[in-house]
Amino acid sequence: MTDHKLRLPAEWEPQSAVLIAWPHAGTDWADRLADVETTYVALAAAATRFQPLIIVVASNELRLRVQALLTGEGVDLSKIRFVELPYDDTWLRDSGPITLKTDDGHFQLTDFRFTGWGGKFGAEQDDALVAGLVGEGVFGKAAHKRIDWALEGGGIESDGAGTVLTTWRCLTQRHPEQSRDAMSAILSDSLHAQRVLWLDYGYLEGDDTDAHIDTLARFAPGERIVYQACDDKDDPHYDELRRMGEELAALRTPSGRPYQLYPLPWAKPIVDEGRRLAASYANYLIVNGAVLVPAYGDTADDEAARIIAEAHPGREVVQVPCRPLIWQNGSLHCITMQLPAGIV
Repeated sequence: MTDHKLRLPAEWEPQSAVLIAWPHAGTDWADRLADVETTYVALAAAATRFQPLIIVVASNELRLRVQALLTGEGVDLSKIRFVELPYDDTWLRDSGPITLKTDDGHFQLTDFRFTGWGGKFGAEQDDALVAGLVGEGVFGKAAHKRIDWALEGGGIESDGAGTVLTTWRCLTQRHPEQSRDAMSAILSDSLHAQRVLWLDYGYLEGDDTDAHIDTLARFAPGERIVYQACDDKDDPHYDELRRMGEELAALRTPSGRPYQLYPLPWAKPIVDEGRRLAASYANYLIVNGAVLVPAYGDTADDEAARIIAEAHPGREVVQVPCRPLIWQNGSLHCITMQLPAGIV
């Protein structure tokens, strides 16, 4: 493989499969397992309409349970591959592989250190997940490169053409001893990016990730950015997200043009046992021919889906009920990792 030809593809490029891990009683989902499984079943049903799905399970017993749940909902099991491995939790956007590719069909599974979002949670098994998947032969002949530097997949966005977007709030929490220039150099080198764009503003209450970019702003085809806005001046997020919108408006494409911006509506506060939950519409997943969009049972759900469809023309939009997910402070994109076409 010619290393310098590697790049981080955009999510809207062709995919082989989507990778998820199924929740079980040994994960933090234990208290609300039945609720969250409804979201996982809906996700599996939606994703397998468009492409294969790889499901990591912790045991054969769990595999049989998942097969029964999916069969009961009419999901095509021929589109699903099960892989049995241990894991701490199910946020595969952050513990799964960040796949680089060359245009002539070579792949590199970039395996950054996963620390449970800066040591907030135990993560030893999750940190070994990519190596485990490689050992199970999931990725064929793809190269596996371990990088001893903490980074989660939800912390970066790629336009597929050499630009990476990230947030200062997240990465300075992971690496407080490093400057922005130093981290930009590491990101550019490890992800083969030509430039790194940073946002200083933006956060969601209840977010364990320290402002992952995939809850805030997403690249879309044609030099577009879809982002979570807040139009409620009385909401504590209003000023921060307004400032983030101004930062996005000031960004320029590689050719010097402003990005076309698509602000998303703001869901009404969702509170669980006194705790505000992080309900972001920006946390959607692109698959072949479609976009899977979070729905929270809010009046803004349909408008969010409409705007995301406008930013991703030619793709079907499928709403997936994600209210159970935000109890654990993440949403649809956070539990998935797409795999580029050709790697599986």
